[in-house]
Amino acid sequence: MKSQEVRTGIALEMDGQVWLVTSTDHVKPGKGPAYAQLKLKNLKTGTHVEKRLRSGEDVEQAVLDRREMEYLYSDGSGAVFMDNESYDQSTIDADILGDALLYLKPNTSVTTLVYQGNVVNVELPPVVDLEITDTPPGIKGATATNQLKEATCETGLKTRVPPFITTGETIRVSTDTGEYLGRSN
Repeated sequence: MKSQEVRTGIALEMDGQVWLVTSTDHVKPGKGPAYAQLKLKNLKTGTHVEKRLRSGEDVEQAVLDRREMEYLYSDGSGAVFMDNESYDQSTIDADILGDALLYLKPNTSVTTLVYQGNVVNVELPPVVDLEITDTPPGIKGATATNQLKEATCETGLKTRVPPFITTGETIRVSTDTGEYLGRSN
């Protein structure tokens, strides 16, 4: 495939590694040739790099299967997921998942990316609902200003919430930024 056809979410094989494209920017400067600026995530190590490809440069696309899997639990070796079709269980290292575990509750279905039979990444939904397990009480009359307080969710995620949110409430959190979006219905 040509570099100008590269889009976010596809996988590329480069330098003997498999990379997931996390963002693309096609640039045509006033002086010089056009190029594609890519942000890539290594699916084995989880590291991020930026790469610039000349316009028209050939890149090799890696074939990833997308499968629905259910997150079961985490232990010392990583996170255990179950395939919803075959009921096979796979363990994924915690370093590959990164912060994704902070947004996953047990028995949650997610889409996983599978390369050569191995789960290499998890696609999180854009928003998740999490219960607050610990937050300090709100200050009475502090509604006039835009103050936020620290809160810990059931998965261990720490986020900032408005003062009226109390322990035991369920809130909506963005998986991209980790920010509080509102109360859950």
